Amino acid sequence: MRPRVLILHAPGTNRAVAAARACALAGGAPEVVSVEALLRGTREVREFQMMVLPGGFTYGDDLGAGRLWGEALRAGLGGELAGFVAAERPILGICNGFQALMAAGLLPGDGEAAGLAANASGRFECRWVELEPEPGSRSIFLRGLSGPIGCPVAHGEGRLVASSSAVAGWSSRGQIALRYRVPAGAKNVYPHNPNGSIENIAALTDDTGLVMGLMPHPEDAVTPAQRPAARRRAAGRLGLALFEQAMAWARRRV
Repeated sequence: MRPRVLILHAPGTNRAVAAARACALAGGAPEVVSVEALLRGTREVREFQMMVLPGGFTYGDDLGAGRLWGEALRAGLGGELAGFVAAERPILGICNGFQALMAAGLLPGDGEAAGLAANASGRFECRWVELEPEPGSRSIFLRGLSGPIGCPVAHGEGRLVASSSAVAGWSSRGQIALRYRVPAGAKNVYPHNPNGSIENIAALTDDTGLVMGLMPHPEDAVTPAQRPAARRRAAGRLGLALFEQAMAWARRRV
């Protein structure tokens, strides 16, 4: 059976259709559902085997990118989301969804001397990057994968900032999932690390490995035709691989 995937939509979400397509290509049965429907109780998260929080500018990014979305999830659906993870069902947050998961307390960072800040370049970054899975990561989205993984970024507020002790803790607990790949011998980290994130970290996972958030957009790299011409013959995987790994996990829980 195809796992049912909840594509969560909030006012300002603009990547739900692309996320649904990625899940369908990976073998899932996606459905876009508004956060209001869940808050009202007309739909329930337990109907699904996987959840995706896609990118966008939810609630106009008032009070900070993803902040209001995360607070709405924490206040209105905290118990349901905790139960979703306890039932070993994966959650993926992409870009604005990553920001919301941090604000909701589902990923390490919020209240841990860490967060997502404006890009070091001082501008919106829209470019292709390569990602390297972190050896020893807990993330179920990365099982059996090795880099590089190519996909684009598109954000103005995606620089992961954290204390050195927070990063050391994430590393020891296997919570660093992906890093931006900087070629050996490169004179500059930018633009390979497009936002200036500490230690080139592009994605984090929780201590179960079931919740992962990343700033790049793997849903925009699910077919070879989506690669820029200069990257058509590039080695490595597309972003679809992350969805395929999650779907393999979710399929065993249908």
